[in-house]
This record gives sequence, structure tokens and C-alpha cells, in this order.
Amino acid sequence: MSVSDETHKVENWSEYNDALVDRGRLTVWISKEAIEGWEDESPPQQGAQWTFTDLAIQTCLQMKVVYGLGLRETEGFVESLFELMSLEELPVPDYTTLSKRQGDLDIDFSGSGSDSEAGSKAGKSTEESEPMHLVIDSTGLKVYGEGEWKQRIHGKQKRRTWRKLHLGVESGTGVITAATLTDNTSGDGSQVEPLLEETLSETFETDPSDTEAEDTALDTVGADGAYDTWDVYSAITDRGARPIIPPQKNAKIKKHGNCSGPPLPRDEAIRYIRGHGRKKWKRTRGYHRRSLAETAVYRFKQLMGRFVEARRWENERTEVRLKAKAINKMTRLGMPETSKAAV
Repeated sequence: MSVSDETHKVENWSEYNDALVDRGRLTVWISKEAIEGWEDESPPQQGAQWTFTDLAIQTCLQMKVVYGLGLRETEGFVESLFELMSLEELPVPDYTTLSKRQGDLDIDFSGSGSDSEAGSKAGKSTEESEPMHLVIDSTGLKVYGEGEWKQRIHGKQKRRTWRKLHLGVESGTGVITAATLTDNTSGDGSQVEPLLEETLSETFETDPSDTEAEDTALDTVGADGAYDTWDVYSAITDRGARPIIPPQKNAKIKKHGNCSGPPLPRDEAIRYIRGHGRKKWKRTRGYHRRSLAETAVYRFKQLMGRFVEARRWENERTEVRLKAKAINKMTRLGMPETSKAAV
């Protein structure tokens, strides 16, 4: 049977269908913990006192990115929602407060709280899984400037720019473990170390001084040829993981066999490719799992859009992390389980 004679069949369609329905439920995005911790009760401080906790601001902004609302629309949406829930006594942050405090939020991707409850529907959570295979990729997000149609008809009139989103994804579950945002001049490899640090610090709750625990947490890291730099290899191997990155076609061996010390992972890849071919190296090393990072990028753009709406750098960073966190919640609600079947 050839590859063209095969297709993929969803085996858990009923559960996956329920998960798709649950994505639209307001109770998924407004938890009981958020309602209970809505108003700020911290000790008095100098100057104006805070009315809302960071959790309240994050909950409002989370609904904003999920339902595609503007800041003013978000304010009205939450007000009407509290009226339906008989929570009129709770104040609602206005759009100015949401905008001003957005950049100060610390958005984490750990599977705590309501996320871990939802995780039971999607199988093992990241914390409970075997040593993980992390895949990394980046994509561009538009920020502002003329649209393609207007440029074609009237010519370019304003400077256009965009941001680069970098994602770390656990291949086993599809959960985003780390996300960073840079300008369009930053190289892909420059964000590997921050992605690894966030993955290890937030996904696995271990003692930072226990290096052995971190080594067992991360098994391999896969990325495409754009990450074929010595800095990237060092960042991965320093954390006890094995890089699966295709070397350039004209790559040279750095550490020959007569040198002391263990061989370098990149040199081993070059030797294997020279002896067996690049296609076999990709198959034996499991390189094609890297495509799951591209799948995560596709899901991000399909579900959350190809634009960054915020105008301040801090707010842009918070916006994309809120979107990634929302995608993780959707992932933990349930994902399709497929198997190959004949046409």
C-alpha cells in the first residue's frame, strides 16, 4: 500500500467534538478562583490603591483574545456577563485600566489550577509525562502598516513592520511550553535559550539547584536548519538534552576523531549523513516530529489571528502569551487521536 492510499481517521471523535463545544463555554475562561480573587485586598500603598487583582485583569484580557474583542467591547462584555451571573457587586475594570496593566502581567504556561483539571481530558499533563521532546519554531505576526491590497492599488505609503513569535512545543501533547516575542531583526537561534529556560522552569517544578532533575526532564530538542548554530547546540546540550537539527549541506566537522573528549552532536550528525544520507538521518533521529511545531504555529494563527493588536511592546508580549495560554487550555480540553487507515 502506498502513502497516497492512506488517510487518517479520528478515533475519539465524540470526545473531541465535546472538547470543541467546551471551547466556547464561558465557564472555561472564568473560573471560580477568578471570581473569588477578583478584588485586590493587598495592604494600603502610597498613592492610588489597586481595585483589581492581576488575576482579574488577566481573566478579562483572556476573554478579549479568545472572543476577538476590543478593549471597550471587553469592558461591556464582562459587565453584561456579571449581570447575568448576578455578580453586579463586583466592579469591572474599564478599558483604560486593562490597557495600562496589560504590560505588567506575568503570564505563565504551567498546568496549575483550572488548566490541570482540564488536562485530564487530554491525557497526561506535561508534568506527569515521560522525558519530553521539545520542538521549536518561529513565525511572523503583523503589527501595523498598509495592507497588501492597498499597497498593490495605491502603492506603499507607510512603513510596515511585524514581530517574530518564537514557540516551544511539547511534541507528545501539543502544549506550548514557552513563547517569546522579538522584533523582525532577531535571529531564530537567539531565542532558544529563553525558550529552554521557560520550559524547564515552568513546565517542571523542580529545585533549580538540582541539575540532574532538569537533565531527566528534557530528552531531545528538534528544530529546522535555521537553528544550526553552535550557540544553539551549546544551549541544548548544556541542559542535558540531545539536539535534532539538520546541519547545513556544506557543514564541516569541528572536532575530529583524534581529538580528546566526547564527540560533538553536530559532528556526529554530519558523519551519519555522509555515510547514510540526510533522509535516513531524519527518519532514524525522529526529525519529522519537528513538523508539530509548524502545526502549533498554524493553530495559533488560525485560532488567534495573524496580527498583534497592542501598540506598546510590553502589551504586545502579554497579548501573544495570553493567546498561547488560551490555546493550551483548548488543547487540554481534548485533542483528536488519529490512526492511519486505507482509503
